[in-house]
Amino acid sequence: MIESQTEHDALESTAVAHMTQVFEAQQEAFSLEPFPTLDVRLDRLVRLRKMVEQGSEIIVAAVSQDFGHRSPDESRIAEIAGTITAIDYAIARVRRWMRPSRRQATIWFLPASNQVIAQPLSVVGIMAPWNYPVNLALVPLVSALAAGNRVMIKMSELSPATGQALANLAKQFFDVNELAVLGGEAKESAHFSSLPFGHLLFTGSSRVGRMVMSAAAQNLTPVTLELGGKCPAIVDGDYELDEAAKRILWGKTFNAAQTCVAPDYVMVPKGQTAAFVEAMTRHYHANFPQGALSDQYTSIVDERGHSRLTGLVDAAKRAGAEVRVCEPTTPEHNRRRKFPLTFVLNPNRDSALMQEEIFGPVLPVLEHDGLDDALRLVKQGEHPLALYYFGHSSNQRESVLKKSLSGGVAFNDVMLQFLQVDMAFGGVGASGFGRYHGKEGFETFSHLKSVFTQRGMGRFTGLKLLYPPYGRLGRLVTSLMGG
Repeated sequence: MIESQTEHDALESTAVAHMTQVFEAQQEAFSLEPFPTLDVRLDRLVRLRKMVEQGSEIIVAAVSQDFGHRSPDESRIAEIAGTITAIDYAIARVRRWMRPSRRQATIWFLPASNQVIAQPLSVVGIMAPWNYPVNLALVPLVSALAAGNRVMIKMSELSPATGQALANLAKQFFDVNELAVLGGEAKESAHFSSLPFGHLLFTGSSRVGRMVMSAAAQNLTPVTLELGGKCPAIVDGDYELDEAAKRILWGKTFNAAQTCVAPDYVMVPKGQTAAFVEAMTRHYHANFPQGALSDQYTSIVDERGHSRLTGLVDAAKRAGAEVRVCEPTTPEHNRRRKFPLTFVLNPNRDSALMQEEIFGPVLPVLEHDGLDDALRLVKQGEHPLALYYFGHSSNQRESVLKKSLSGGVAFNDVMLQFLQVDMAFGGVGASGFGRYHGKEGFETFSHLKSVFTQRGMGRFTGLKLLYPPYGRLGRLVTSLMGG
């Protein structure tokens, strides 16, 4: 046992040392090419696209291995197609993003000119989670490469097969000084977050996010945190209940709801709980004729996560909530960590189920007495990463936007706001801060440098009226400027 622990410590020490060496090598490489040309950036993005495209089947198999079982179709949608869409979007627009942005010079400083240039930061760190290990590693990578940076990716310890697959693919298409994909457990993650990156992006839990931010603060490293939270879905009285059930079901079963923007709980009009549950159950059996044991239904990632979901449901039941399950749970379900869709009706609002992010196919169903009543419940918790509203009234939608604060909003559907490559993605408050995707991602991983240029030597500028000694004319100019 002592020998085993010694060997483990030696491996950890080697991994940490390797991480530092890679960081220093990327810093040195960046210093030799601090402002990559458009052609260099496009070449890196094209190589990334080839990497994902040619390695797609390897990636799908590796992700499924890490989950125990992950629907191949879900992996192709979320990990492959979603990533390639982001790459293609950046390839088509990086030239425009790189152009200096002209800004106005006020009359007192003429004939000066102003511009803002987007400058690469150097080495960017990306800490990817296990639930979408490829998309949430490579989509921010797209932004970082488009911005001209070198990149290190730290994969989750819960996705070792995916991490190894991406590391092997990266070595085929990139020099390690351009892109490095690293594995490791908690000690390596802690060291990774302590490196003095130009920018660090972390996706994961609030608990770990706080530790990452604390470590990064030692170097004053700017951080983007994508944390999740309890995303509510509100169904209003004028929306077709059956259609809402069908759309919410997709979000609550895709990846077995192990998604930061999955609908966490739903609120339906008073008296509509039974009809809503019946509709969702009917659509569940239509989508998964073999139930949760279907190959289209993803496993919970590990035993700890499976036990946690069971504990949340059991605690709610003991507290008096009614629990309904779409299908009986068998030993085979438990062996394969397949968790059938489970409804918890009107749970206690102080219960763990209503306080913690569920991250699985357990759906609390509550009733509301109108939109204002529903929004009051939302405001009792932290600001969510996403809010979903089903309703046809434009006035009600405006109320949702003005009376709630969330990272993003989707009307009459769920989760699709995340897939829009031309819209920034990020949280607010406890659900995180900072933005990426599209142009906002390019700007997140750039330093937007303000550049002032005074034109002409010896020519008059209004500011010269303010040179000392300060006299009557200078004071007049100051007053005209508002001083």
